[in-house]
Amino acid sequence: MKKIVRIFSLIIVLLFIGALAGYLYILKAYPKVSPAQDIKINTTPELVKRGEYLFNNVCTCADCHSSRDYSRYTGPLIPGTLGQGGFAFTEDFGLPGTFYAKNITPANLSSWTDGEIFRAITEGVDKNDDPIFPLMPFLAYGKMDKNDIHAIIAYLRTLQPIENNVAASKPSFPMNLIMRTIPQKNDLQPLPDKTNNVEYGKYLVNAAGCNDCHTQQEKGEFKMDKYLAGGQEFKLPGGVIVRPANITPHRPTGIGDWTKEQFIKKFKSFLQPEYAAPEVKEGGFNTIMPWTFFAGMSEEDLGAVYDYLMSVKPVYNTVVKFEKRPE
Repeated sequence: MKKIVRIFSLIIVLLFIGALAGYLYILKAYPKVSPAQDIKINTTPELVKRGEYLFNNVCTCADCHSSRDYSRYTGPLIPGTLGQGGFAFTEDFGLPGTFYAKNITPANLSSWTDGEIFRAITEGVDKNDDPIFPLMPFLAYGKMDKNDIHAIIAYLRTLQPIENNVAASKPSFPMNLIMRTIPQKNDLQPLPDKTNNVEYGKYLVNAAGCNDCHTQQEKGEFKMDKYLAGGQEFKLPGGVIVRPANITPHRPTGIGDWTKEQFIKKFKSFLQPEYAAPEVKEGGFNTIMPWTFFAGMSEEDLGAVYDYLMSVKPVYNTVVKFEKRPE
């Protein structure tokens, strides 16, 4: 009997040592990305203007890195909070831990080099070589044009500095280890010719992160057989569930019956200051779609997005966009 106990105890010790060794290896070996490049962006007014457009209306960085008024429909930006971060994405959103959007104003980024910001945006590793949770869509940004990323960085440098110390994110186990393996070398792609509406629209859809919300996921992997078919659940305060729409050209569950003019008009109807977001009562219907940000996209770009969406595979998927969570 004592021999069996000793053998069992030895097995437990060996398993513990193996687990500890694996844990330490992941901490040391990952993320597997190169050091930040030594680059200095040559800022011009044109580059800053392009960055402002991408930041606010295409990549919608302000969507997460600012404070938004979710007592009103679409959660419009609260003036004076652009880039200050601090929003907490918690387990209530179905996430494996609590993740805070960082302060990306010069008050926090002034000590970062252009290369460190570039790596964070396109590869998902911060100044301290720590991984960024992929709620920040660095995998998509890593497929953008280098000059567009430079433009965003140039614009970031112009933001009003806001002193706002944001808490460290707290991923749950084993996500704290898994997320170390996600960052990867970027695969930057040139900006397509705007005369090729479908390819240019595809570029914009990637930059805008449409896939992140409009494609369902299972165990962290996108279900590509339902690409852009909507239906992924998001839990919002007030005990409600919202699901992004099916934006494939399927008729009638998607947007196959929409004309390009209707598509553009829908976005432009949220353009501020003309659009006044109505108040949403506790438990009422709201949306995670940043309409007021995307409303600032040019009609040319919105038209290209439409042309690309009309080119993807139509997927039958009826989406219940809103319901209250069971008590």
